[in-house]
Amino acid sequence: MSTPTDRNGSRPRRPADETRRRVGLAHDPRVAVDRVACTGHGVCAQLLAGVTLDEWGYPVVGDDTVVGEDGRELAETAVRLCPARALYLR
Repeated sequence: MSTPTDRNGSRPRRPADETRRRVGLAHDPRVAVDRVACTGHGVCAQLLAGVTLDEWGYPVVGDDTVVGEDGRELAETAVRLCPARALYLR
């Protein structure tokens, strides 16, 4: 079985992020909440599956890893829509 090649006969190059991740230099972003700045609107819990609300309506981040392009896009949208600007990616 041969390795796939592009039209020039060379192997296609991997995207830089994929290569960096493979060698351990890049990590998936993680969702975090600034508990002091948060005002408990709950937008993040509505948009992100890994975020739930406690009994007072403040977010609790259970699964903070953002996986894939769709997950990253959704997390960036949640960060942008947070009314208190308390949600961020690290």
